[in-house]
Amino acid sequence: MARDAWHITRDERTLTLSRTRDVRFDLAQLSFIPGEGLSRSRLAHQIRQDMWRKLQRLRGFSPAVRVTVQEGGMAVLAGGAVNGPVTRRAADTIAEMLDDPDLRARWIKHARRRT
Repeated sequence: MARDAWHITRDERTLTLSRTRDVRFDLAQLSFIPGEGLSRSRLAHQIRQDMWRKLQRLRGFSPAVRVTVQEGGMAVLAGGAVNGPVTRRAADTIAEMLDDPDLRARWIKHARRRT
């Protein structure tokens, strides 16, 4: 499998981005990203990339992001599979990342659909 190969499943409201078809969320945090007309795919890729940067040293970690359209924005479930112990620190790292105002602004800017 190529390094940049990601498995994407989608329906009318939800997009899930993961390395494998059998997505698992052994570790996960939930957040809401406000904004209308955002690209679920662009948002998921940006969040996955930043999450990987913060957790790449977590042994056996395989990131996954689920983005669901809701009124006024997107619900984001960020985390993934962990082949090993899941620590509170890892969950806190994801929560802090999801709450970071600078990252959130960049994600929203990148996810805006270009017309």
